[in-house]
Amino acid sequence: QVQLVESGGGLVQAGGSLRLSCVVSKTLFSFNGMGWYRQAPGKQRELVATITRGSTNYVDSVKGRFTISKDNAKNTVYLQMNSLKPEDTAVYYCSVNHVLGATYWGQGTQVTVSS
Repeated sequence: QVQLVESGGGLVQAGGSLRLSCVVSKTLFSFNGMGWYRQAPGKQRELVATITRGSTNYVDSVKGRFTISKDNAKNTVYLQMNSLKPEDTAVYYCSVNHVLGATYWGQGTQVTVSS
């Protein structure tokens, strides 16, 4: 079983920054890709950013503000969030796709951006 533990969420003013971390219980080389999703109240969960062995991708609304990265030695995936906006308020989830096909999720971390 793969476990993911997210941290780094919190309350921040608009324009501020937060860095989310996701520690994975297995080596990141076990996974084809990793990503961050978010779900705001009353809305569907949406993909925010993904990272594979060769590339990163972002939803248009966060391009230029968010950066996804990973540290293979620490089995950790990060999401650096700058210039935060109130509309970024959501529960953020980390997800990994195992090479054998299974997808695993973390428990989520709350990000609240005040105006």
